[in-house]
Amino acid sequence: MSARACILGCSGAALSGAERGFFRAADPWGFILFRRNVESPDQVRRLVEALRASVGRSDAPVLIDQEGGRVQRLRPPHWPAYPPSGAYGEIPSAERREMVWLGARLIAHDLHALGVTVDCLPVLDVPAPDAHEVIGDRAYAREPAEVARLGRAAAEGLIAGDVLPVIKHIPGHGRARVDSHKRLPAVDASLAELEARDFAPFRALADMPMAMTAHVVYRALDRARPATTSPLVIADIIRGAIGFQGLLISDDLSMNALKGGLGERTRAALAAGCDVALHCNGDAEEMASVVDAAPTLAGEALARAKAALARLPREIGLFDAMEGRARFDAAFDGRWAA
Repeated sequence: MSARACILGCSGAALSGAERGFFRAADPWGFILFRRNVESPDQVRRLVEALRASVGRSDAPVLIDQEGGRVQRLRPPHWPAYPPSGAYGEIPSAERREMVWLGARLIAHDLHALGVTVDCLPVLDVPAPDAHEVIGDRAYAREPAEVARLGRAAAEGLIAGDVLPVIKHIPGHGRARVDSHKRLPAVDASLAELEARDFAPFRALADMPMAMTAHVVYRALDRARPATTSPLVIADIIRGAIGFQGLLISDDLSMNALKGGLGERTRAALAAGCDVALHCNGDAEEMASVVDAAPTLAGEALARAKAALARLPREIGLFDAMEGRARFDAAFDGRWAA
């Protein structure tokens, strides 16, 4: 029997007995770590092992948001600091792609040592001048072509280090004027404008194994529902115009952009065409509602989940992390040295 179509978090640095029992019965497809789950390398390794043991699957994916800048769950003193994606614009253009690849390869080195197999990176959103700062310097650039070029470098760096990338937030969060963690953004741009700018980086990286949706309403496409719960956006744009055929994961269903209970949100996201529902905050009652609403992975969703996991290389190429970190720090004049 396949796993359930959800990814769940846990409440702290170690699993409680109640969480072990819950995960054993629920059998989520994967797990996600947040800052509350992180204390030291040995502790994170034990937690990752315990999460996988709870579902009896050694290949259960464990996700994390390790972008750099504001969004990095692993931080000094135990892990190196990384620049926000926007900081790569400070590097000469001829070196920029190489350094984005190297930064992602170094992140993958950190994650692989912990048993973490999926990083919610790269951010492919293209910020508009009047947009909310929730994306801001998390974006690689202000031009779609450069976002796509550097986003692919990051994705390839992760894959080279045996970590799967998740492109986000499809089909584009860059025009949002409010933070979707707090409110539901609505975008008034025309379809032509969206296709030319917002969708372009996602179309360029449509071959990636996983993508995360945007809790954003695009009024030109669906006046009422955000991408996460819109069958129109998922079928016509994400699967259609953009051409993404990989595993589609909802953004965190506990965010305030969405309405209704967690069961209702889960059913809406999966009915719209998301393959897997993501719930991050580790709240036991909310997770129970997600699990009750999420079926086991089957059909095309199961096939996409298997195909995504199959993208990891069987062997990692030789990589000198110390030398790589020295080159990376030199490119930024030591501003991000640990």
